[in-house]
Formats: sequence, structure tokens, C-alpha cells
Amino acid sequence: MTTSTPQDLVERALGLSRAHACMVLVRERSRTDLRWAGGSLTTNGAARSRSVTVVAVAEGPGGTQVGVVERGGLRDEELEELVRAAEAAASSAIPTEEAVPLVGPGEAGSGGDWDAPPAATGVEVFTETARGLGRVFGASGGSGRLHYGFAQHSMVTTYLGSSTGLRLRHDQPEGTIEMNTRGEGADPRSAWVGRGTRDFTDVDPEALDAELARRAEWASRQVDLPAGRHEVVMPPEAVADMMVPLYFDSGARDAYEGRSALSSSDGGGGTRLGERIAGLPLDLLSDPRYPGLECAPFTVTGSPGRDVSAFDNGMPLRRTEWISEGVLRALGQTRATARTTGMKATGFIDNLALEMPGATDGVQEMVERTERGLLLTCLWYIRSVDPQTMLQTGLTRDGVYLVEDGRVTGAVNNFRFNESPLGLLRRATEAGASVPALSREAGSMFPRTAMPPLRIPDFNMSTVSKAS
Repeated sequence: MTTSTPQDLVERALGLSRAHACMVLVRERSRTDLRWAGGSLTTNGAARSRSVTVVAVAEGPGGTQVGVVERGGLRDEELEELVRAAEAAASSAIPTEEAVPLVGPGEAGSGGDWDAPPAATGVEVFTETARGLGRVFGASGGSGRLHYGFAQHSMVTTYLGSSTGLRLRHDQPEGTIEMNTRGEGADPRSAWVGRGTRDFTDVDPEALDAELARRAEWASRQVDLPAGRHEVVMPPEAVADMMVPLYFDSGARDAYEGRSALSSSDGGGGTRLGERIAGLPLDLLSDPRYPGLECAPFTVTGSPGRDVSAFDNGMPLRRTEWISEGVLRALGQTRATARTTGMKATGFIDNLALEMPGATDGVQEMVERTERGLLLTCLWYIRSVDPQTMLQTGLTRDGVYLVEDGRVTGAVNNFRFNESPLGLLRRATEAGASVPALSREAGSMFPRTAMPPLRIPDFNMSTVSKAS
């Protein structure tokens, strides 16, 4: 492994480059995890790694060409070979449509202390969490419930340098905890809860297990229901399951070219910007400084893609309202796409929040106002069916509960569903207060979300599922 500092690697790689322009990203990663099964801790571990990405930009007869090569476990003497590999990849690449001048220091966002050593995490981050889990295991004897789950925490320090003189650094802490409870033997009860966190100081395993115990008690009565359209209350975690795909599929370029559900419906090209797409005055936004969901305040990527481009590395990222008071206001786009669409460049921000201004109620208050419906706590195996409508399909899992006269009266069978997040926003009749919420489907790759509970009067449960 290399003995050079990340900063040294950036400077040496840029000094070795013969390309028209060059960008270098060094990522220092440390990760630790904790797992448990049955009713005891089973494994824990820690790891560290480093990756170096070189983005070489060449000017060919047909236009600008880009080569990207990333390596882990790099030795000092292999750095020049990595730089040459990126240059060779650029010389053989087809010209890119994303080419724009690289961001310079005067245009860039703000970063951390470039000269400081990388930040790191370790098993000590779990000290209080492990103690809390021990109390959970000790108190659950005779409950008929088994405990499973895992927690992970990582720290990624990214150093970004370019031939324009750009030097930026960002430290990203990231943690998740997921807890499952299952009944012993043939007991069908199962439930899941999860949380995202920056440092585990805000994680209370006993409170999470209390929620699992409550759901297990609800499931002591099992009810079979047919498929169809049901009124549902979706807790924030289930809302996150559906809003993350909406965010990922909200690129301006695809919309402008008529390829997405956010393309203009008149067939004349363009987008649905300015159109009301939510029935309630909801705001969907991303903000690098959102409390508890803080993320990089500048673009950093090795990809020269359609929605996120390495040509934008260093571009400042600020609070962006994608939907404001129910109206579509912005789409994600690179600086190159913005030249085509005539809109403002709005880079990808690594968090997402859905908010209903003035809303204060939580899931419990919404359940109490439900005459008959379902409490839909967990979705999984979500896949895109039709990009033109943003239709998603997936399954329910670990907790669909029947609500009658304002209280939960039992657990029902699982379903396959077919729904579009745009359809949910259009048809939602009630929203509560937003809280940090971990998507079960996407939380491992996109954990920084805050969502409200939503009431959907006609959620489409297309078939009964035998999944358990």
C-alpha cells in the first residue's frame, strides 16, 4: 500500500498528468460494523481502505474525450501507471456531450481543512449502542421474540484536486442501524425498524425495540385481506422508500428529451417545470446543511454522466427546492445540460427531505383518524416498471397492519403493489411532521432522508403475496 498522504497523491498525480486537463479524487474510508442474531451479539469488525480516481480530459479531432480509472490498494510506484491508464482511456473514448470548462478555485464551493489528516471511525462509536442492545436482550426473556440486526458506521474523507488549482476536502460520517424481531418457532410475527445517524449519539436501541414490541403485539392477531385499493397510512420510512426513486429519476436531461415522467405532456418537448404535481402544498428539497442530514456542499464524482458530471467537480451545492408548495420547481442537471435547457445548473445533493409546512402530527395521530385502512410500515424489492410514468412495483414486508376505528387491530398478509411516487404525491390527502427516516430499500446507499407520514386513500395492492 502507498505510504503517501492523500494530499501528496493528489499533487503527484496532477504533476504527472500530460492530459489537457486532469482531476484527481482520493477517498479514505474507515468502516466498522456490529451484528446480532437470536439474542446476542455475533460479530463486529473494522476496516480501512483508500481509492484513487484519475479523470483525464483530452481534446481530440471530434471533441472532448474523458477517461476515468480508479484503483484501490495502490502502491506509490503505481501512481504514474494509473495516470497513464486514465490518459489512454481518454484517447480511445468517444467525445462527450458533457464537456464544459472545469471549475476553478474562485467558482468552487467551500470545503474542509485540506491539510488535515483523514477523519476516521472505530468500534468505540458503538459503545452506548452495544450497551443498549445488551439491555434489550436481557429484558426480552420469555417474550417469544428473537432479535436480529446490524449497525454500521463509516467515515469517508474525499480529497479533490484539479489542474485548475482546485483543492477541496469533505468528511462524510454515515451510520445506520436496522433491527428485526421475529416470533419463535412457527410464530408468524415479524417487524423491522431502522434509523440513519451521523454518530450514534441519537440512537436508542431500547426505544427502537419498544416499537418492535408494540408491532409484535399488534401481530398477535392475523387477518387475511384481498388485493385491491386500500386506504393506507405510510410512516416516514415507507415514504422514503418511494421518494428516493422519484429523486433519482428527476434528471433534467431525460425530462427535456421526453424520456421521463417529468417530460412535458403536450408532446412538444420540454419539462413539467411550473406544473402542480402534488395535491398538498408539499416541499421536496435537498440542502447540504439540512440539520442531521449534512452532506458535501460541492459536487464530487468520477463520472462524466448525464445527471452528475465530473466536469462539475467543485461546483457549489445549495438548498434546492425540487417541489415547492406542490409545484415542480427544479430538476437535477449539470452545467452542460443547463446550457441546453436554459435553466440553472442544480447538482445532485446527497440528501432529500419532504415537508408539509405547519404539519405537526405523527403516525399515531393519523392512525387515530383512520376509520378503516392499513398501516404500511415497510416496503422492499422495489423496481421500476415504466419510466414514463415512474411506476414502481415491490412487496410489503415485516409489518402491514389493519386499522379499525382509530386503532391497530391486527397484522394482515403481504401484498405486491404497483404505485408511482408521483401518483402518491398527487393523491395524498394528509401529511404529518417530517422526521429523519431510513428507507429500507435504499437506505444503505442513500441514508440521509427526512419524510412525513402520508395518507393515501387508494394505495394499489395489486396482488396478495406469499412473501414472509
